[in-house]
Amino acid sequence: MKVPTHSGSVGSVAPGAVNLKGRHFLTLRDFSAEEIKHVLRVSADLKKRIKHEGQFLPLLQGKSAAMIFEKRSTRTRMSTETGVSLLGGHACFLTPQDIHLGVNESTGDTARVLSGFADAVLARVHSHSTLEELASGASVPVINGLSDRYHPVQILADLLTLQEHYGSLEGLTLTWIGDGTNILHSLMMSLAKMGMNLRVATPKGYEADSGVLQEARRLSQQFGTALVLTSDPMEAAQGANVLVTDTWVSMGQEKEKAQRLRDFQGYQVTMQTGSVAAPDWVFLHCLPRKPEEVSDELFYSSRSLVFPESENRKWTIMGLMVSLLTDYSPQTPQLKI
Repeated sequence: MKVPTHSGSVGSVAPGAVNLKGRHFLTLRDFSAEEIKHVLRVSADLKKRIKHEGQFLPLLQGKSAAMIFEKRSTRTRMSTETGVSLLGGHACFLTPQDIHLGVNESTGDTARVLSGFADAVLARVHSHSTLEELASGASVPVINGLSDRYHPVQILADLLTLQEHYGSLEGLTLTWIGDGTNILHSLMMSLAKMGMNLRVATPKGYEADSGVLQEARRLSQQFGTALVLTSDPMEAAQGANVLVTDTWVSMGQEKEKAQRLRDFQGYQVTMQTGSVAAPDWVFLHCLPRKPEEVSDELFYSSRSLVFPESENRKWTIMGLMVSLLTDYSPQTPQLKI
């Protein structure tokens, strides 16, 4: 059934189209190349039709999302609240002080309760196992808004930003310089599927999780892409199209700050780092950012795509919600993702 809008049809299911309706979204490891591309196509389509053409698309009218936040947030909260609202739905913000998650009520029971109230549950949690418990008990899609192991919604925004900038993801080389964080883990679970090479520089003792790395090597071999690991940032940056870093001191690691800053000496990404990259290189950072991670000169330069990347958190969470909750198929024919 098509829902009327102020400027034409909303969309319908195309024959043979990818359909993710009802799926959980905990890690990109569980999604194929075509499934990831589908979410990116929907995201780009919504951005074009809503932002650039001014269309009204109430694709989530009558639907609601419960948002559990064990950790504070700017982009994840705002992108979800504004995005769901823009599509005609309602997002409800819940902190540990608002609900009984794991206290007086099991996580599984909370999942069952929320499934009766909401059409999706987005959770930003400390432990990835909390997401797995929620998904096990929920009868609606559970979305990973961040966990200690993965941050897949951020990677969707990164990929859309690079697609917009370069016109294609195939063959790009992305260099990660910094800690072996949940962002790196999610990049490892997705880039090879997009035909992208990954080069990683981490200080000794700060490498990616061994299990994630093993899967990344398998994916790289399967899709014929390169995976390079080093502790030398300049070696990792050699020939890269994209330089990426993240916080060196994540939430909960504040007591380790002094030691971490010593261990990450020489890892600040600067224009000098980019001097050995490809001529068309750009910079990404998921934010919030500290000056020790990237120089002001680079962060605020034309090489930096961090603010378009930040905005794309909204369009990709919208694309993801629509993909998991409806049968929508993109209506913009020229999308080449």
